[in-house]
Amino acid sequence: CLPANQERFADGKLVTVQFHPSAQVVMAAGHDRSVSLFQVDGIRNPKIQSIYLESFPIYKARFSVDGEQVLATGTHHSMFFVYDMMAGNIIPIPKVRGVEEKFLRNFELSPDGSFMLLIGTSGYLHLLSMKTKELISTMKVNGRCTASAFTPDSSKIYSYSKEGEVFIWDVRSRKCLHKFEDEGSLEGKCIAVSKNNQYVACGSSSGVVNLYTTDVCLKETRPKPAKAIMNLVTSATCVTFNPTTEILAVASRDTDEAVKLV
Repeated sequence: CLPANQERFADGKLVTVQFHPSAQVVMAAGHDRSVSLFQVDGIRNPKIQSIYLESFPIYKARFSVDGEQVLATGTHHSMFFVYDMMAGNIIPIPKVRGVEEKFLRNFELSPDGSFMLLIGTSGYLHLLSMKTKELISTMKVNGRCTASAFTPDSSKIYSYSKEGEVFIWDVRSRKCLHKFEDEGSLEGKCIAVSKNNQYVACGSSSGVVNLYTTDVCLKETRPKPAKAIMNLVTSATCVTFNPTTEILAVASRDTDEAVKLV
């Protein structure tokens, strides 16, 4: 296939590439302060449009679950942008009341489309309403939170700390249900929950990705991994399950071509 973004290559580093949840469209966003949408036909992949955000190098961008919005955070801003695809409007969200953060970078969206989770500094996790973009509640892990993931039914959040602990939160009550230590983790980097809720994958700075079954994660404080994946030699920065939970992709952005499919 031709490059997905061949009609407009980015000037800077690409940080996000994501397929639209229902349309044959792919989004590419990055440090050149732009979000571009392409029609994916595998032949020409024509560009639909590019949105330029003035002095706002993008850290992360995601389609909303219904596919009607794009949310984008910057590399060094406390605000974020919402692009309304139906109306064609760019809506800045300058400050979320109750969220005292110098930078807002990493975030996750709940699979049911109800929540946005902002991963703050000093272990704070801010749960926002997707509808109003207002703060619902704040949770806190010990140490610093590096990554979080919602379960497929949006009822729980797994938060991975820099110290290698995983905290499991109940979304309704915002209480910590359980926590466990990721075996051998020197520094937590990324986490993913499979679509069928059977597995949790934790990637650490050593490049090891531990795969756990969710039932042991909820019961034991020091669970044994079902499998430890040792193929990466640099920090594991991305873990993702495919939709049918048959393949796990593990990757490191620290070296070229460090992508493994398990």
